[in-house]
Amino acid sequence: MAPTINERIFKKLERVIGDLSDIPGYMKFEAHGFMDLGVDRLYADEELVTIALSHYFKQNGDMVPDPDMEVRIYPEMKMAEALTYQDSFGYQQVYPTSSQVNLKAKKDLNIFLNQWLSNIIEQGFERSGGKDDEL
Repeated sequence: MAPTINERIFKKLERVIGDLSDIPGYMKFEAHGFMDLGVDRLYADEELVTIALSHYFKQNGDMVPDPDMEVRIYPEMKMAEALTYQDSFGYQQVYPTSSQVNLKAKKDLNIFLNQWLSNIIEQGFERSGGKDDEL
């Protein structure tokens, strides 16, 4: 049986980040000719990890994330899913409330995340820094 998009996203995140059950508070990745990629661990417990995945560019002296996504990782299940997406044009979320799911956003954001991770891998991003301490 072919892997689901959530399983493919997990595998690609694993290729970029490494061990998804033990993500440091912050990691930075670089590839020549591309904006830096930041990974921030936002939340972690025994069952899941939530990260922010962002490209950064400098505008008027400030670092601006664009795009910026929140991603939930389920290490035991070897699955991951997009939660939010934002860029300079807007913001989308998969779960607007604890009892609602935006199915269109869920599909679109997971497709985007899967492709973005493929691009990150192809562009040769490598870890260049970050703190291993807790947030």
